[in-house]
Amino acid sequence: MTNTDGRVWLITGCSAGFGREIALAALAAGDRVLATARRPETLDGVRERGGDRVRTAALDVTDAGQVDAAVKTALEEFGRIDVVVNNAGNGSVGAVEELTMEELRALMEVMFFGAVAVTKAVLPHLRAQGSGTVVQISSMGGQLAPPGYGAYCATKYALEGISEALAVEVAPFGVRVLIVEPGAFRTEFGGGRMHRSRSIDAYAVSTSGTRDAVDSMDGTQPGDPAKAAAAIVRAVGDADAPLHLALGADAVEAIRGQHRALAADLAAWEEVSRATALG
Repeated sequence: MTNTDGRVWLITGCSAGFGREIALAALAAGDRVLATARRPETLDGVRERGGDRVRTAALDVTDAGQVDAAVKTALEEFGRIDVVVNNAGNGSVGAVEELTMEELRALMEVMFFGAVAVTKAVLPHLRAQGSGTVVQISSMGGQLAPPGYGAYCATKYALEGISEALAVEVAPFGVRVLIVEPGAFRTEFGGGRMHRSRSIDAYAVSTSGTRDAVDSMDGTQPGDPAKAAAAIVRAVGDADAPLHLALGADAVEAIRGQHRALAADLAAWEEVSRATALG
């Protein structure tokens, strides 16, 4: 293959959900894909759809050796990497006090540290070629944190923070960052992929609604993952793409409401805030 055969995507977490749909959308656009998952046998459907334009690899983003091997495979098979998508991860529900520190650290390892590790492994190649896009699959939970989603949202807040700095740092090299903030999409988010903490009876007053919603959400979410994937592929190809891309009407409304609440707090306490200077 030559470098004129379309962009090359390296995508994590392609066994289902957004990862799988982004891989299929990239292939539909004529691009090439290294689709990865912890269990590569789950990628047979993507491989069949992509033919010669797809390769698959095992990738646990918490395993540094597998991260380096996946990047090496993409370069050896396709000669370059143009887009890296950090999608691997899962949901979590539980009040902050209900979570163990081990559970919180495990979530951060995959959805924050794992995403950063993959990004860092690809960046030298993107800088050297003077182009490329890093796509971070965040969530509307990277902008606001409902009760019961504190751990999940903490990983996304952290990912968004480091990605905003990254976007400015890599811009001089022709490299872009796209932070994707989906709302509720039919991606099995509430099924077996959802981590559930222990429960403390006292927190039923504030988190039982969240737990009930998680148990019943699959199959009822309004968002179409295929349309989300198409929007991501479109944004990657658009020079005017935003840094933050909300997906879904629910995400747009929730994020807008959060921004209004933050602006109201800032205005209400502005006099106090400004009165803290020396002198």
